[in-house]
Amino acid sequence: MKKILSAVLAATLLFSCKPTQNSKVESTNIDETTVKEVTSLLKEKYGDENSFRIERGVKQAAGLWRSSDGCKDTFKEFCQTQFISSPDELKVVFEKISRNMEIINGNFNLITLGLLEPVHLEIGEQHAIDNVFGSFNPYAHLSEDLYKNKLAFTIALNFPTYSLDEKTKMGANWSRLEWAYARLGDMFTSRVPAALLQDVTTAETNADIYIADYNIFVGELVNDNNEKLFPEGMKLLSHWNLRDEIKSNYADNDKGLEKQRMIYQVMKRIVAQEIPAKVVNSEEYQWNPYSNKTFKDGEEVALEREPDSRYQQIINNFKALKEVDKFSGDMDTYIKRKFDGEMEISQPDVEALFDKYLSSPVVKDVAELIKKRLGRDLEPFDIWYDGFKARSSMDQNMLDQITQKRFPNAAAMEKDLPNILVKLGFTKEKSDYLASKIAVDPARGSGHAWGAQAKGDKAHLRTRIPASGMNYKGYNIAVHEFGHNVEQTISLYDVDHYMLNGVPNTAFTEALAFIFQKRDLFILDMKDDNPEKANLETVDAFWSIYEIMGVGMVDMQVWKWLYANPNATAAELRVATENIAKDVWNKYYAPVFGIQNETILGIYSHMISNPLYLCAYSFGHLIDFQIEQYIADKSFPDEVQRIYKQGRLIPNQWMQQAVGAPVSVDPVLNATAEAVKKIN
Repeated sequence: MKKILSAVLAATLLFSCKPTQNSKVESTNIDETTVKEVTSLLKEKYGDENSFRIERGVKQAAGLWRSSDGCKDTFKEFCQTQFISSPDELKVVFEKISRNMEIINGNFNLITLGLLEPVHLEIGEQHAIDNVFGSFNPYAHLSEDLYKNKLAFTIALNFPTYSLDEKTKMGANWSRLEWAYARLGDMFTSRVPAALLQDVTTAETNADIYIADYNIFVGELVNDNNEKLFPEGMKLLSHWNLRDEIKSNYADNDKGLEKQRMIYQVMKRIVAQEIPAKVVNSEEYQWNPYSNKTFKDGEEVALEREPDSRYQQIINNFKALKEVDKFSGDMDTYIKRKFDGEMEISQPDVEALFDKYLSSPVVKDVAELIKKRLGRDLEPFDIWYDGFKARSSMDQNMLDQITQKRFPNAAAMEKDLPNILVKLGFTKEKSDYLASKIAVDPARGSGHAWGAQAKGDKAHLRTRIPASGMNYKGYNIAVHEFGHNVEQTISLYDVDHYMLNGVPNTAFTEALAFIFQKRDLFILDMKDDNPEKANLETVDAFWSIYEIMGVGMVDMQVWKWLYANPNATAAELRVATENIAKDVWNKYYAPVFGIQNETILGIYSHMISNPLYLCAYSFGHLIDFQIEQYIADKSFPDEVQRIYKQGRLIPNQWMQQAVGAPVSVDPVLNATAEAVKKIN
């Protein structure tokens, strides 16, 4: 049996012609004639049973080869030396590569986590140097290093990549090992220079920092009568906390509507970049978001608006990601890489699915139901109507008191994780096992979940906990993030092959996060005995999807516009985003709300710090709904563990094995139409 890894290193030294030294990244120097010649040589040597792997592997490796890797003769010698014909040896090599990639990924992940702690966590005063270290990407040179030592070519030659169409047609008949081989083959399909990967990381980190510090001190907001509606010192992160404050005020029959309208005005000012720059993350001034006037010590003060910083972050991300296009083969736009590559659902298919949902006549039926419950016409912020949930009729202060007492700090939250899992039906043994692999950290921002990349490491639940303890809104978000952590743990520790760890795409981890999040009151031992509970939950899910799909539509259209206008300024992007938000609103929301030209769909912070992520939420809700329907009469923990240990198959095969059907909008639409009839 060949010692394949050492042979790779030896080959770089012994091949007859030396690689040229050239720091510039060129296109491949291996022509079609050479590819055919090498393919014929290997077929003659190893027979027809290896024909497909030879044809695909040689072509794949040739497309990645550069003159700095060696001349044509070097490439020929490499392929003849490194092609593995024996299935037994192929499996041995696969397992060794898997082991070593877990070591590399795990340690790089720990480096990233450690460097970002001062940026992400409330562990002391943040310094500018923390942001510099936080933008460092230990992965940046990994890919290029693996090309230099020829390991990347060994993988490309022996483990073919498959297109999304091929995976769709062939994957249903693959074994788990064949799927794992295919995922290894996905590792090297493009060759992006390390400097560009670092640029992408820097742009994304800077955007993340910008959003993490974008707080509004709502305690300093005033109305036209110079009245303050919110508690002194209260600050809310945009957009998450602002949105959640709107949701929480449906239970306030006194000042709730006025508070919602004020927050909505804040959001509109942010989208339009009319917000005074000095009221962001500051309580030095009082601000009237209606008139956009600012005051200090009772006197009006003229402040400059924020200088399109929001849109400059998007442009910075776009430019960094666009530089990667030319090195990405057929995935030559970030849009293709995000959808066809990462989500493994094409962007046109996503848009068509969203259009079907948003255009459904069921939307107007649900809107009429909400109008009846509110006793007024809908206003644009009612896209976040939260009145179908049990908590919406509960006193917010009472909920805050319960969560603040139970979770005064991150340590208390971490200690309670096993109890939460037991409450959800997991055995004590399994609860302790899962919880032992999850750490809770105090976040600067609204919080997030960060998964481990190697067995033995912990997933991290980052959650925002004020000095007074975790309020209910923070708890609700934390339960959502805990759902991510449980998925991250199951899909790493319980999956049979490391190369299959994870889920098909981010929508699938969002699904489990939603499933956990909706059980937040149950975890607090607060029961909802409403006989309409099931119908109300269905309608609530429908309305949540209706809102987030519109936001996803805006996100996709903004990226299409960026590719059509690659040299746009931040000011031009701001105008375009406002227009796109209005267009999507006018098509799908104005016929329901009776109000034209609203820009609220452009408020989501994900558009700034997580490019093209928002569509995952919509799919997450759809998947969540289908899973909930399927497991309704089954064991919750048993099904969660069965479903999520499938690992990273393509979306529709994962869903087929999980619930017996592909991802679809029809289950939600049909169930909602029936639920509205029953409620009415």
